[in-house]
Amino acid sequence: MQTRFAHVDTWVFDLDNTLYPPEARLFDQIEIRMRDYMTRALGIDAAEADVLRRRYWAEHGTTLAGLMAWHALDPDPFLAEVHDIDVGGLAPAPDLADRIAALPGRKIVYTNGTAHYARTVTAALGLDGLFDALYGVTEAGYRPKPERDAFERVFGLDGLTPGRAAMFEDDPRNLAVPHAMGLATVHVAPDPQPADHIHHHTDDLAAFLGRIV
Repeated sequence: MQTRFAHVDTWVFDLDNTLYPPEARLFDQIEIRMRDYMTRALGIDAAEADVLRRRYWAEHGTTLAGLMAWHALDPDPFLAEVHDIDVGGLAPAPDLADRIAALPGRKIVYTNGTAHYARTVTAALGLDGLFDALYGVTEAGYRPKPERDAFERVFGLDGLTPGRAAMFEDDPRNLAVPHAMGLATVHVAPDPQPADHIHHHTDDLAAFLGRIV
């Protein structure tokens, strides 16, 4: 495994359900806040809001992208409200912190949330200070993963060389473009989903990184 990643000098990590396990269920809080925001902003009931939330996520990559496309929603108030959640249930992850710290080169976080939210979550996990940069949907021009334009904006801003980078992500569709750009791809999830654009799979990020470092 060390040989397979010997060329990597930039390590790109998704945030939700990647740096912390799905069992933390932070996204449950975010989904509730999305639904409540949509009911007020669009004048619809909760059931319709949930239907639209799921549809926009499936069709546009994120609920926000669908809301911007179909309703011209102002993204910043939406992002601020839906990410204002309780992260008290997250436990520090010292093993993961040690493995990330040992990786050679730059370490960055790239999330479809916000950089501010990423700082809050990484701090709760005891990972603050380990990353050279935190990027969110704002830095991507409000375009979501899995769109190529979003990756090109963030990777261009960071200055990384795709052929010398690796990406860790829980949503397999968000690894297709990085694979096409030349990144090594690692799917982080309980169950493997084999695909041509996924090089590796793990259900334990810290253990996987331990095999590299």
